[in-house]
Amino acid sequence: MSRAESVPETGRTGEGGVPETGRTGEGADVATDTAPGAPATPGAGGPDTTPPRPAAPAARSSRSGRKPNPLWTLGLFRSELVTTFRRWRTIALLGVLAAVPILIGLAIRIETSDGSSAGGGGGEGPAFIAQITNNGLFLVFTALAATLPFFLPMAVGVIAGDAIAGEANAGTLRYLLVAPAGRTRLLLTKYATTMTFCLVATLVVAVSALTVGALLFPLGELTTISGTRISFTEGLGRALLIALAVAASLIGVAALGLFVSTLTNSGIAAMATTVGLLITVQILDQIPQLHALQPYFFSHYWLSFADLMRDPVYWDDLTRNLGLQALYAAVFGSAAWARFTAKDITA
Repeated sequence: MSRAESVPETGRTGEGGVPETGRTGEGADVATDTAPGAPATPGAGGPDTTPPRPAAPAARSSRSGRKPNPLWTLGLFRSELVTTFRRWRTIALLGVLAAVPILIGLAIRIETSDGSSAGGGGGEGPAFIAQITNNGLFLVFTALAATLPFFLPMAVGVIAGDAIAGEANAGTLRYLLVAPAGRTRLLLTKYATTMTFCLVATLVVAVSALTVGALLFPLGELTTISGTRISFTEGLGRALLIALAVAASLIGVAALGLFVSTLTNSGIAAMATTVGLLITVQILDQIPQLHALQPYFFSHYWLSFADLMRDPVYWDDLTRNLGLQALYAAVFGSAAWARFTAKDITA
């Protein structure tokens, strides 16, 4: 057997049997010796006894072990907003909501063109319609009262129901979770996007109603439900408060829709289920025999925003409404988190 054959294969990394890690001359791999952060070689031309720096684990940590910073979270939220509001479905929903005040205003204008008064009476909810001909600002209150029972919650239910299930159905949910977001952060981002849609949808109705009211009817001082007169500026401020109260009334529907969205991989099924539950609750809220349960339905205090048009403002039902919405958000938000964090993502 020759001398070259008697040397183990693991030791023949250099000429003459000298290990490659001990060579600092020409042809040697000096990247290890001169890597950033590595100690200098103790002696010119001598063997380097310092162990090489573990480059692979460090690279792996930089790719998948980093924690997302707040700026990354804001970027994810901005991306979700852009994606949501660029969809034709979202644009169509906002278009329908903006058309409701236009139809109401035109109908009242045509009805009162011969000098007759608009229908209605009293001072609660949709009865604001009787005051529109005197002040176009009342069209804002009427439009919000007309869209809150069905149109606004339906639009929110569509967006919330599609939040998770739509991503799973499109096959993009796994790719979202590849990024260092985490399921909790992604779920919170989806819920924040849905709540932003609630606010935008409510403001779309209010702005459309204010524009139509200013074009078709006079503006000026308005009379509150209590019979006192307030200025137009104060009336605008109360209209903004009413819009915010209506948007806050949709918190429970958004949480319910998000929970339903975590139960299925079909966006259409999640949206249909959310809207179906919305209709069912509203029907149950009108049955007198269920009066003991009705204060716990998320839609029971929706029209309490009319109390903002009193002088002084009645806060009792408004506070109950906000507390009930917060309770629904806590219960169904926790259920959505528990389901989503334990869910096997296959799409």
